[in-house]
Amino acid sequence: MEKLGFFDLNKIYQGDSVELLKKIPDNSIDLIFADPPYNLQLNGELYRPNQTKVDAVNDEWDKFSSLEEYDKFTYSWLKECFRILKDSGSIWVIGTYHNIFRVGYIMQNIGFWILNDIIWIKTNPMPNFKGTRFNNAHETLIWATKSKKSKYTFHYHSMKVFNDDLQMRSDWVIPICQGDERIKVNGKKAHSTQKPAELLYRIIISTTNPNDIVVDPFSGSGTTAAVAKRLGRRFIAFDKEEFYVQVSTERVNKITPISNHLLEYKVNKRKPKVSFGNLIEKGWIKIGEYLYSKDQKNKALVIADSSIDSNGLIGSIHKVSAQILKKESNNGWTYWYVLRNNKLISIDDLRYEYEKKYLNKNDNDKNLFEATENTNVVKEPNINFLNYERNNEIQ
Repeated sequence: MEKLGFFDLNKIYQGDSVELLKKIPDNSIDLIFADPPYNLQLNGELYRPNQTKVDAVNDEWDKFSSLEEYDKFTYSWLKECFRILKDSGSIWVIGTYHNIFRVGYIMQNIGFWILNDIIWIKTNPMPNFKGTRFNNAHETLIWATKSKKSKYTFHYHSMKVFNDDLQMRSDWVIPICQGDERIKVNGKKAHSTQKPAELLYRIIISTTNPNDIVVDPFSGSGTTAAVAKRLGRRFIAFDKEEFYVQVSTERVNKITPISNHLLEYKVNKRKPKVSFGNLIEKGWIKIGEYLYSKDQKNKALVIADSSIDSNGLIGSIHKVSAQILKKESNNGWTYWYVLRNNKLISIDDLRYEYEKKYLNKNDNDKNLFEATENTNVVKEPNINFLNYERNNEIQ
């Protein structure tokens, strides 16, 4: 098993979240998702108009003697989260009007920099049966980093594609858990506040990379761990209740990870900061040689100032290729090739090789882990993500 300090990765642990967080090394975590107790302060039982009892959140783990006690608890776990989060990492915290404003205040006092508040709009919220308030149809998520200068992960272009080529907004319309997605034990829901996999999917896919480490201090039904495993991320999760650890572990064990090649962010792939001139300076492209189009019908002579000449059309690799194609603009990197050993090599491939050799830094994160074999088995995915937990009832 791969380890991070005290912990085996890809495992859910039973215990007090604050004490367990203290055992995680400094600056080692890429993403934290926290669904802490909301301190709902519910008084008495709630009934529907037909006098059937509402299965509300009345668990002991959600009860605090005072707001001061809740604030102290919130500060304790958030302080540890700040310590373990990488400078390039992100933290997400979800809550309702009962607690999210207190959480946000404490986060800012600790030093977190808030990037967005996301509104999760529930398409099927529980009604307000008493008719004394507006129907509470949303929850709020805070997305933050360790500082204003943090270089965090955000797959903007992928999320735009995800949203039918429209910029992803901060209001997310997602139904609450229902049907087969709801984890049940003996016919009853296992956890009163199970979050939908769709919500965690959106968070993890947008703000982490494959193989990143995700931590959930309040694992509950195990949604974070389940989605992290499916998306090729590593995870550590905690819960105080042994029952929830058992339920969530059995849930996660049923998850089949998506194949690595399907997890690439191809639309988000960053182009190397390498110029055509850089390749000439290093001799990777030689002055006086020819560049060729893929069909070799067009060629251009490479000049010392990094311009090219194709039958009197002179300019940059982009300008000349655009003139040949009779277009206003064109990406010369993908148009031109060089001949090496009678084989055409894309100059775009050359700049990636240049970056790899001269610009890439070593990954220091590897020093955090004990080198062990990863035993996860990667299989072909079930394409329907939201239905991946069929037959999940624990007998």
